[in-house]
Amino acid sequence: MKLAFSTLGVPGLPLPDVLALATTHGYHGIELRAHPEEPVHPGLTTAQRADVAAAFKAAGVEILGVAGYARVAAPGEDGPVVDAVRALVRLAYDIGAPFVRVFPGADPDLPAAESDAIAARRLGTVAEDAAALGVRVLLETHDSHRTGAAAIRVLGPVGHRHVGALWDVMHTWLGGEQPAESYAALAPHLGYVQVKDIASADDTTPLPLGAGVLPLTECVDVLCRHGWDGWLCWEYEKRWYESVAPLQEILGAGRKHLLRLLDEAA
Repeated sequence: MKLAFSTLGVPGLPLPDVLALATTHGYHGIELRAHPEEPVHPGLTTAQRADVAAAFKAAGVEILGVAGYARVAAPGEDGPVVDAVRALVRLAYDIGAPFVRVFPGADPDLPAAESDAIAARRLGTVAEDAAALGVRVLLETHDSHRTGAAAIRVLGPVGHRHVGALWDVMHTWLGGEQPAESYAALAPHLGYVQVKDIASADDTTPLPLGAGVLPLTECVDVLCRHGWDGWLCWEYEKRWYESVAPLQEILGAGRKHLLRLLDEAA
């Protein structure tokens, strides 16, 4: 498996510094948070996008994905949501990223089946656009659809190889799924896996990998047991928890922890 980290852990850090962190600490790739607060977002010009792609190529670091904020199950008209996803897909294509992350974001007051249908319809609409550009749109296990079982209620009806799943191991755990259950549900659709650690179900403050309660050992075990060889991406939510340790100080130890888990699972 290849290792990456998300720029959510280094909010606002200039791209050269992000790339230096990856090369210094031995990470193969970076997940780019696509938000106007960050150096990379859908508002970039064509020239700026080319500069991003060139910087990653020069550094020998891969762009794992573009982590967008479109909510595909949210109530309202389809048009703005579809347009937002298409903009993320185009950004991913322009900078050379294989994946785009989207959220579910369903209204809890709507029947689940209605929200599922909204999300499936929108993802189905953008599927061929993504396929034409060689990008996969991944629905993250998050908020209204935090488990693998919930995510496949959307992904199954879409039935397109360029629409898949991003497994956030915290949310499936908070949703009551065991790693083996999450993997079984998501495996046919799985793009990559986000790892992290937290103190408890009631305290989701980010911790260094291995310092909390999330079943990272079991997640890596199930992935290795099934021969999955994709990406593990550390999403350290520094942007939302400003008081936690800087990611720069713990990146090296995090890599060592993931390599240890992979060695033990082999």
